[in-house]
Amino acid sequence: MSSNISLKEAISIGIGGMVGGGIFAVLGLAVSIAKGGTPVAFLFAGILALLTSYSYVKLSQKYPDRGGTVKFINQGFGISIFSGAINNLLWVSYIIMLSLYASAFGSYAPNLLELTHNKTIDFHIYASAIIILATSINYYSIAVVGKIESYAVVIKLIILIGFIGIGSYGLIGNPNLSQLAINHWETPIQLFAAGMVIFVAYEGFELIANAAPDIENPKKNIPRAYYYSVIFVIILYIIIAIVTVGSLPFDKIAKAEDYVLAEAAQPMLGKIGFTIITVAALISTFSAINASLYGGSRVNYEIAEDNELPHHFTSKLWNQPVGLFITAMATLVLVNILNLETISTAGSVGFILIFGIVNFVGFKCAKETGSNKLIPLLGSAFCLLALIILIHQQYQSNLTGVIVSVVIIGLCFISEWIFKSLEKRNT
Repeated sequence: MSSNISLKEAISIGIGGMVGGGIFAVLGLAVSIAKGGTPVAFLFAGILALLTSYSYVKLSQKYPDRGGTVKFINQGFGISIFSGAINNLLWVSYIIMLSLYASAFGSYAPNLLELTHNKTIDFHIYASAIIILATSINYYSIAVVGKIESYAVVIKLIILIGFIGIGSYGLIGNPNLSQLAINHWETPIQLFAAGMVIFVAYEGFELIANAAPDIENPKKNIPRAYYYSVIFVIILYIIIAIVTVGSLPFDKIAKAEDYVLAEAAQPMLGKIGFTIITVAALISTFSAINASLYGGSRVNYEIAEDNELPHHFTSKLWNQPVGLFITAMATLVLVNILNLETISTAGSVGFILIFGIVNFVGFKCAKETGSNKLIPLLGSAFCLLALIILIHQQYQSNLTGVIVSVVIIGLCFISEWIFKSLEKRNT
């Protein structure tokens, strides 16, 4: 077992996985639901991510495997219809995340190039083009994907931290700062629901699990990698939310919902600020698409290897797993037929359900992993509560998102049941 990933690199994997395109895509959506309480919504989502990271720490230390989440679910439930369906949901959730990142790219790109004639048409052109470009790079060289990701993590963090620094200074005397007052917050339930809708912005810390077998000094560094990266991102997101809500009036945030971070840079830096944040969004979403395409195809391959999908998925197409092509095509379809809120809801429902199950595995395997049983049990209960509140809130405001989420979960179970039934018949 080679150990060549340092603590710094492991933390970069976690931060890079979370600070992808999510914050650029869902910040405006969070403000539309939570209003002045948006920083609290990000805190709620962050607490759920932090609770879940405890289960990931213990499982990663006890069962280090490049399959990560897939292997943990199989460890807890064996190779079964249930584990297969949940692992298929993980793959589909990667596709939904890819759609979210492509959606963000499609929203930001026309503003930079100023060639907008019809925003809807431009959105579909840019969102589709970036998926095709990233797929081509994945086919060309996996090494290039890794290089893009390592540079992109540094660039986007420098720009976001710069935005926070300048933005915080720009809040002095800004009349919109009063929007953060408690009387502008939505109800606690609405704030929690907002946090769960945008929970996808925290998805990504679980990628550390895939690197666990190669992390140096795993006993010390695996917990540090998870906790440091999640806590850093919670603080980052809360401050970004404070700066954004304090910089722009709610009506302006609503108007620029899909590219609100770039709009929030304008009061301090004018057109240059808008352009810099737009460039950061394009780099972030492009690198996230690149990495998630690779990650999604690997998940698909691992599931097929574990006999939870037909073995055809382990075959190669142009020297890469066939799952890469299928993942890319499915992403192209989703980003062109679903709106941002529906994509975000479906992604959050998928990952909250998966993380709830991983927490349950953490509880179930507590004796073997040396865990405190209460924390994974609390994490699992919190995920269940989050799912109920999220579905209830979205049922009233975004019924399509709820229907899409339920249909996706249902199809994952039905397809796995059909696959296992046919397999049994043929043996």
